[in-house]
Amino acid sequence: MNLLQLEQCIAEYGKDIYAFCRHLTGDKAEADELYQDTFLKAMEMLGMIEYERNPKSFLVGIAIRLWNNKRRKYAWRKRITGTEEVHEEIEWDTGTGNSPEEEAIQKELNRIVRKAVAGLDEKYRIPIYLFYTEQMTVEEISKVLKMPQGTVKTRLFKARKLLKKELEVVLDEN
Repeated sequence: MNLLQLEQCIAEYGKDIYAFCRHLTGDKAEADELYQDTFLKAMEMLGMIEYERNPKSFLVGIAIRLWNNKRRKYAWRKRITGTEEVHEEIEWDTGTGNSPEEEAIQKELNRIVRKAVAGLDEKYRIPIYLFYTEQMTVEEISKVLKMPQGTVKTRLFKARKLLKKELEVVLDEN
């Protein structure tokens, strides 16, 4: 890949990569930093990225590895210093054009689903997000996460099962 092709990737996949970073971090400032770091790392690895293949999955893989490294550093520092984590609620614009009541119901359902997905262990949450939000295939997810396809399928199955159980309980209460 050359610099021009990287610029094309940024133009074509930039919004998707940013949305992924935002979902992964759950914080706008962290997402901004991860997004920037992802493309800086991509600049360093220009020769390794094959533009003809799937550069988006390669960029998602870079973002995941950078985020995991940062979380490990944070966990280590937290053990040493005992710092606190700050979370902010992410607002996603549905833009459906429905009535205000339908939009309110849809926002509440989206919030419940996001909360259920956020409650999953990361080994289930990331494949679910990549499969449903980024619409990546099992094969692409296995390459990005560097694990066998069978493991990805198993994690998707277990995540769906956990989400179904969680959402049945939550939605039955409402």
